[in-house]
Amino acid sequence: MNIPSTSLIESILLFLFAAGVVWVAGARLAYLVDTLADRFALAKSLMGLLVLSLATSLPEVATTLTAAVQQARDLVLNNLFGGIALQTAILAMSDFWARGPITNYPRKANHALEATLLVFLLSTALVITNLGETVAVFGVGLGSVFIAFAYSGAIWVLRRYDGTSDWVPVDLPDPEPLPFPAPYGLQDKSNSNLVWWAVAASLAILVFGLLLVVFAERIAEQSGLGSGFVGVTFLAAATSLPELTTSITAVRIGAYTMAISNIFGSNLIMLVLVFPADILFRSGPILKDASRTVSLALAFGIVVTAIYLTGLIIRRKPKVGTVGLDSILVLITFIGSLVAYYLAR
Repeated sequence: MNIPSTSLIESILLFLFAAGVVWVAGARLAYLVDTLADRFALAKSLMGLLVLSLATSLPEVATTLTAAVQQARDLVLNNLFGGIALQTAILAMSDFWARGPITNYPRKANHALEATLLVFLLSTALVITNLGETVAVFGVGLGSVFIAFAYSGAIWVLRRYDGTSDWVPVDLPDPEPLPFPAPYGLQDKSNSNLVWWAVAASLAILVFGLLLVVFAERIAEQSGLGSGFVGVTFLAAATSLPELTTSITAVRIGAYTMAISNIFGSNLIMLVLVFPADILFRSGPILKDASRTVSLALAFGIVVTAIYLTGLIIRRKPKVGTVGLDSILVLITFIGSLVAYYLAR
């Protein structure tokens, strides 16, 4: 984006303004997707996986592909893999708005399957990065190609499995949504209006999400934070803001399964973006010679996803107040990952 130069104060104010727009647009999008799921009798977990996660990932998509064109390998990989543990921590934070542990609500094994496939793809990426991605065709690593095919297969399996009910949980919590009303008159709008509003909200997330990235980079540079540890974490937080607002809003209206699928779906998208980024990165396979931080990010992504996978399987889990122990452990692990990134910088 060609944005005129700004002072540090102006950059901070514009960053906060863009963050406010993304927050409102993300909350609105969660309402719209929830309403559309009801209108078309679609599973909210599927809408979260295929619609909400893609819309909220638009800033990451644009940022990643732009960085790949600029041949910025570290920025691409840190932005993609570094955001996985962060986005999972966002799901843990949204648990504070739920009535009881959020992983008690799914009535099918879809989310456990999402987490399992995500662990598989994260492990595959970790193996590839440690091997050094030595095989390439036209400059694109075969590992990136395999991840793209594995992602396609994962989505096919999830869609095929969505209609089955061969897994029956016990001790189900009250399915009634929280008393947090949708915007006035939303239920009276036509399907076409809802779709166009959802498209407009997605475009607002894309445009102002990219502005968040621009001003986050400027603040890091103008404040002297630089593009190192603090700059990268600040940038990851900026690009994850859409997931934060949509997840919290989804939980507040009782769409728990949509919130879970939104995060797991976004993390799956972060992995498959390696393939188009590898095509645009012309200095060799993008996963070759990856830094130690990239391997750590993938490892922590596996850990936090495995914690939630365990929480989805164990129905009678310990709680801390109203929050599930799995969410607490995810937040602790995320904080630990920041310490590890700092030590490995």
